[in-house]
Amino acid sequence: MISFLSHLVNGISLGSVYAIIALGYSMVYGIAKMLNFAHGDVIMVGAYISFCATQYWGMSPLMSVLVAMLVCTVLGVIIERLAYKPLRQASSLAVLITAIGMSYFLQNSAQLIWGANTKSFPSVVEIPTLSLFEGQLLISGETILTVLANIVIMIALTLFTGKTKMGRAMRAVSEDKGAAELMGINVNGTISLTFAIGSALAAVAGVLLCSAYPALMPTTGSMPGIKAFTAAVFGGIGSIPGALIGGLLLGIIEILGKAYVSTELGDAFVFAVLIVVLLVKPTGLLGKKVHEKV
Repeated sequence: MISFLSHLVNGISLGSVYAIIALGYSMVYGIAKMLNFAHGDVIMVGAYISFCATQYWGMSPLMSVLVAMLVCTVLGVIIERLAYKPLRQASSLAVLITAIGMSYFLQNSAQLIWGANTKSFPSVVEIPTLSLFEGQLLISGETILTVLANIVIMIALTLFTGKTKMGRAMRAVSEDKGAAELMGINVNGTISLTFAIGSALAAVAGVLLCSAYPALMPTTGSMPGIKAFTAAVFGGIGSIPGALIGGLLLGIIEILGKAYVSTELGDAFVFAVLIVVLLVKPTGLLGKKVHEKV
């Protein structure tokens, strides 16, 4: 029983990281109707910036996270303006190819700047380990912070999109860009803000991910990014609660699959979930079917 609880806690922790990353995919797709596959590599950039801030610039862990968020926010806006804005009226295939190209560009740029060797990422978490059941169940500070960060981010984003003027503008652009523009909403600015928020969250996810799994290299965000995309599709891409549910369920499935079936097939379980969801419910758990007039 204790072993199962330990695996469950680890799954929730990993799933929380997936959920934070999945938010970036969901927000961009929900508003701009495009898949930003470079999002996973923004995670890697955020982790590297935090690493440099603590190791080379002498900053505190909290300050390093804030710097990483700032850099990734600017990076997200630049990526949107240079790579995606010119393709606003282009086909989805052209946007997809551009996103993949931007992903490779970020990976190779990181390799040129920081090298290809794996670096040991120092934990930025200062929360003590929680001991339960007379020390039989240990919950690390990284796990506690990851889950708390996930809850706070989800609540904040839900309130932002539902209660603020800019959040309502995002929902309007998501529904109909043309009608939103006629109502005086700055569509381009709204999309840029979406990229900025998603990229800032990617930085947080990158730091939390590397704190729990301290290996940092130019492909750090690639696999977690793909899994988070799977989580976004699983929960219903474009839905904030869907990203939360999809991320948590996927993290639990991956950890339990590795623990009780095979460590080598853990990733296979994740992508098997994607295949099943696309076959059974393509819109995801909380996604809505949209009918378009032709």
